[in-house]
Amino acid sequence: GRLRSLLPPVAVVHPHRGGVTVAVPAGELERALDWQITFDGGRQARGRVRASELLEFERREVEGCWQTRRELPLPADLEHGYHSLRVTVEGGTSGECALVVAPLPCFEPQVLRDGGRLWGVAVQLYTLRSSQNWGIGDFGDLAAVVHRCAQQGAAFIGLNPLHALFPGNPWQFSPYSPSSRHFLNVLYIAVEQLPEFAACVEARAVVMAPAFQAELARLRATPNVDYAGVACAKLPVLKLLFSHFRREQSAQATERSSRFRAYVDERGESLRRHALHDAIDEHLRAALGDSCWGWPVWPAELRDPAQPGVAAFAQAHEESVEFHAWLQWLADDQLGEAQSLGRGLGMPIGLYGDYAVGVNPSGSETWSDQALYRKGAGLGAPPDALALKGQDWGIPPQDPNVLMAERYRPFRNLIAANMRHFGALRLDHVMALFRQWWVPAGLGSTEGGYV
Repeated sequence: GRLRSLLPPVAVVHPHRGGVTVAVPAGELERALDWQITFDGGRQARGRVRASELLEFERREVEGCWQTRRELPLPADLEHGYHSLRVTVEGGTSGECALVVAPLPCFEPQVLRDGGRLWGVAVQLYTLRSSQNWGIGDFGDLAAVVHRCAQQGAAFIGLNPLHALFPGNPWQFSPYSPSSRHFLNVLYIAVEQLPEFAACVEARAVVMAPAFQAELARLRATPNVDYAGVACAKLPVLKLLFSHFRREQSAQATERSSRFRAYVDERGESLRRHALHDAIDEHLRAALGDSCWGWPVWPAELRDPAQPGVAAFAQAHEESVEFHAWLQWLADDQLGEAQSLGRGLGMPIGLYGDYAVGVNPSGSETWSDQALYRKGAGLGAPPDALALKGQDWGIPPQDPNVLMAERYRPFRNLIAANMRHFGALRLDHVMALFRQWWVPAGLGSTEGGYV
């Protein structure tokens, strides 16, 4: 395929280093190539060069015609960013690709570039216990940790992945097998710190009831997190608060409702599909029980977000879909407040997030973009001293060909979603960027290969 089109779908270059590969038929080498870069801000740069003058590094016969791949040099001072490149062969074909101009090193805070050192505290957020939380560490606890560590001079708080899990199935609780890496685990919401809790008499009465307080005491005392118990405590109260929120925004245009609408508009189709997934999942689990373990076994009309059946569900369950979008806004807002607190107290990094290598095959991320994921394979690791038979994690990999065809937008969107409120991000594993071990479905973990 690399010899059949003039340009690849996307080209990644670094300033002052290298160029872009072009594929030119050998019979057109004496023709001129006209190139044009349209920069992210609209500015353009142009140039012309004869194809035969370019450095050749591959020549091959394809279907009876000789094809050649050559390096098209570009200006050395290209600005970082996502641009577009168009190349036209004089009197012949033309092509266009995304042009990503990236720095060679990763970004580093100035203090590290100057040779300084930073220290911080690693926290598994769900393990925190306090007299305020409901049996699982929450964003209120995180703010308390940030405040205390900032006072001691810490630069960061390292966190486990905070990715969205499955509100309808709280026992699916691994942060490394999430439903979606675009969004957050709503069980981390600090319910009693929400403005709606202070304003909703009904919700406060439920929480202050002796039986509810006894359940909270039990949840705080369990040796391990009782995820089902936490969900049973939090989600019904959050639904009461959502009803209060809807009444308030119907009665008047509040500042909170405006912020929620702005968040919905900002997150767009990605949020709509995630909220739809959670609403459908919750609905079907209530109707069908444990047999409905994920979207691959949903009714056929609901397995694809583009199906008319999904649109009909969204219309019939509008309030439920909006509830799950509202939960994401609450979680995003409280996480953002924790990061703002840390930076305001002088932490140079603040929250240090964690990005899982993949997602659960039955979750929102795979349902929302099914063409991107290779459901016939799983990520894993080859045999080594730790696991003599190798490992198959059952996590579907992203298709590198689809990523390239989509100009890496899915990856860019994922990183942007994860960096909304983090000053640094750990990728688990670094092979998520470079080299993965794939295991075909149904085979042993030693029978995979690198991609």
